[in-house]
Amino acid sequence: MRTTWNGSISFGLVNIPVGLAPATAASARQSDVQFKMLHRTCLTPIRQKRWCPVHDVELGPDEIVRGWEVSKGEYVAIEDAELEALESHETSRAIEITRFVPSGEVDPIYFDRTYYLVPAALEAQRRPYGLLAEAMRDAGVSALGSFVLAGKEKLCLIRPKGDALVLETLFVAEDVKSQAEVDEAVAGSSARPEELALARQIISALEGSFDPGALQSGYRASLRELLQAKLEGRAPAEPEPVSADAPVIDLMEALRASVAATKPKPAKTAPTRRRAASRG
Repeated sequence: MRTTWNGSISFGLVNIPVGLAPATAASARQSDVQFKMLHRTCLTPIRQKRWCPVHDVELGPDEIVRGWEVSKGEYVAIEDAELEALESHETSRAIEITRFVPSGEVDPIYFDRTYYLVPAALEAQRRPYGLLAEAMRDAGVSALGSFVLAGKEKLCLIRPKGDALVLETLFVAEDVKSQAEVDEAVAGSSARPEELALARQIISALEGSFDPGALQSGYRASLRELLQAKLEGRAPAEPEPVSADAPVIDLMEALRASVAATKPKPAKTAPTRRRAASRG
């Protein structure tokens, strides 16, 4: 597996060589197809220009500086060198574990990007990796820590996944928005026992095991079909019209209808042939 960073996991006097390999795409996307902006007339890719409307000129890279807007139309200029001075120049290539916490205690809302922690190639270096993964699984814990990636400090959580270890980079606390407003809105409403009973029936009828293969994008499939049809010069299939759902007027009625919809349909049986009335 190709790694984008190589270093070690460090805790106490233990150092375990590892590499980081991205486990997911850089960001969630509707499609894996990338588009370019074209001139409709000649289908030539257009160029984006960086233009100053005051001087009416196109700007080069050396003429552009970052700015922080302190009030409407007022900016403080920040040089790249000033930002670089704030970045970590730590040369250590270690993921420093600071604490082990119960698995599941860190809310996934703090997760930013997932990486596989790839063990070293040598058997003697892989054994400590396997030992740490097994010990963490047995103890039911994950590890909090930090490291430097591309000059920037990253907070992280290391957790067992099967026989492997994965690393989640974490958002800092101030970047995670409070849910207090949502909690307050929900706290003002309460469900009646009969409503809860019907809701549990719906949940029970729809329960099942998680299948990663079921995570398919209908939009992606439709887009690929559209592009393939255009490439082959044929008319793409017309999408089926989506009927607008009727508004829910009565919660209990909607719950009962939902329960009925989740019940398995009775199997159709072939009609039995009538025997002849006369038996001779």
